[in-house]
Amino acid sequence: MRIALVHDWLTGMRGGEKCLEVLCELFPSADLYTLLHIPGSVSATVEQLKINSSFIQHLPFSRAQYRKYLPLFPLAIERFWLEQYDLIISTSHCVAKGAIPRHDALHICYCHTPMRYVWEMYDAYFGKGRAGLGTRLLMAPVAGYLRAWDVRSSDRVHYFIANSQNVRERIRRHYNRDAEVIYPPVDVPDFRVSSCDGGYFLIVSAFAPYKRIDLAIEAFNKTGERLVIVGDGQENQRLRVLAKSNIEFVGSVPRDQLAEYYESSIALIFPGEEDFGIVPLEAMACGKPVIAFRKGGALESVVENGEGRTGVFFGDQTVERLLDAIERFRRTSFDPQRIREHASKFDRPVFKSKIKAFLEDKIDEHFN
Repeated sequence: MRIALVHDWLTGMRGGEKCLEVLCELFPSADLYTLLHIPGSVSATVEQLKINSSFIQHLPFSRAQYRKYLPLFPLAIERFWLEQYDLIISTSHCVAKGAIPRHDALHICYCHTPMRYVWEMYDAYFGKGRAGLGTRLLMAPVAGYLRAWDVRSSDRVHYFIANSQNVRERIRRHYNRDAEVIYPPVDVPDFRVSSCDGGYFLIVSAFAPYKRIDLAIEAFNKTGERLVIVGDGQENQRLRVLAKSNIEFVGSVPRDQLAEYYESSIALIFPGEEDFGIVPLEAMACGKPVIAFRKGGALESVVENGEGRTGVFFGDQTVERLLDAIERFRRTSFDPQRIREHASKFDRPVFKSKIKAFLEDKIDEHFN
């Protein structure tokens, strides 16, 4: 059986790439197709596959500005010639699930979300204050085209796997399809339980608009407390301009250093709405509580009540509600070991076992 893996782009090791990495372990002889590949940006497990990139790879400034080619992404993914493959497994939050399979091939999609740029997160990327007037005028018709394509291309998928109940509901709403929920993997053994208090709150995030790092910066600008921000991305310059001296940007860091930041933090601040969110569970693997926006995937990983509580929520994305949540956090006791035990339910072997069983069942059903 010839197998193709299809992934949106390979520019760093985030949650989606962790899922892809497990698929690469399960199918080391598969070929990998992606819009754009920056060599060395992902793990050796992913890099060892034969990687085929699209024409997006060769467009001007694509490494740093590939998102500006969003209107071309459907064309790029559809131009991959996949007729030789019996099984296609796409991992998609943008267009990967739109790859065109052979008429008798099996296509299974692990969906992180329907295309967030034109559905739930449209205003976060292209709303007033986020994009210039020209971009907003251009994106109105483009977004309509992309939504129609996103729905139409969902018919190319035989089975959807959603990374959360949250995303399962989006798949139902936008595609009128059901999905199996398999939570993404967390590398729990990479982290140690710690009661250390380094005197700072922590954010670990890509600097994308919907992550709402700006909200946390505004809150900590008011309190003057120390906030450490790990990550990088398209909003880097804007966020640094907003921040006062009590807020420290450390950029992207190696895995072992990231673990140290988690271990020495007071708590993780998680101010955006995520499809699911692996970062809160990495913090929990260190026994650290999470202060999270009460929406999206955080509702499936953060526990607010009971002896096994792992964090507190805030209900609106405002500075006042975030500050209220921080105060409630200070009045609440947490058990680091219980928090760690909760994170272990999402450990990498759990994901690997569940997705392997699902794939084997559907392959057997389709081909036998």
